[in-house]
Amino acid sequence: MKIIRFISQSGEELSGVFNLETPDEARIIEGDIFGDIEVTERVERIETFLPPISPPNIIALGLNYGKHADETGLKNPEIPVMFLKATSSVIGHGAAILLPAAGPAEVDYEAELAVIIGKEAKNVSRNDAGEYVLGYTCANDVSARDWQIRKQKKQWARGKSFDTFCPIGPYLVTKDEVVNANRLRVRSILNGEVMQDSNTSDMVFDVATIISNLSCSMTLLPGTVILTGTPEGVGFTRNPPVFLQDGDIITVSIENIGELTNSVKRE
Repeated sequence: MKIIRFISQSGEELSGVFNLETPDEARIIEGDIFGDIEVTERVERIETFLPPISPPNIIALGLNYGKHADETGLKNPEIPVMFLKATSSVIGHGAAILLPAAGPAEVDYEAELAVIIGKEAKNVSRNDAGEYVLGYTCANDVSARDWQIRKQKKQWARGKSFDTFCPIGPYLVTKDEVVNANRLRVRSILNGEVMQDSNTSDMVFDVATIISNLSCSMTLLPGTVILTGTPEGVGFTRNPPVFLQDGDIITVSIENIGELTNSVKRE
């Protein structure tokens, strides 16, 4: 099932089931997606996509792809490298990423598989971790590299938490539709050119290990979004560097999950 949040043509904020064969409309869902839901016969036209989830926390991983660690000149981490992104950075499919007035020159893209937690998880074993997954979505861990690396002395959260720096969507794909989240092609496409092209099989820590490890230090609440890291090919490692510019179109494409597309403009 592909679950979306959206604004209808009549201006209502709704949740619904998305069908690729009828991409302009959705069947309305009643109930709580973290509990019992009913897929009704009511159909509404989609005016604007919203983020498929309103997360209580966004937890992200750094250096979780072997080849990405290589391109940055760093070793693979011994345990997941965790940081937080502000929930106020979340936007949906079709919304604009804003190049912040405080630092528009070094804004980078990062294609990522996002895991959505479905029920409260604390001290979860790796074997049981899958029981706590509601589903998956595409994410772009947008990063102002000057703030991330220099201005904040490598404390990553601020450079990754500017408004609009966490596009997610376009829908939440429930876990029953994803046979193996650890073997999915992940790409970023900038103005039609493929910049990243990898597979989640290159992750240093797989999805179950990530959930288990994170849950030992903090309770993962329903709706928590976990960004699982990005593969090689990000902009700041290129020669010359490639950063997002006003007027760009950036797409995150993940096999069996979908395509998340956002425009770029100056704040």
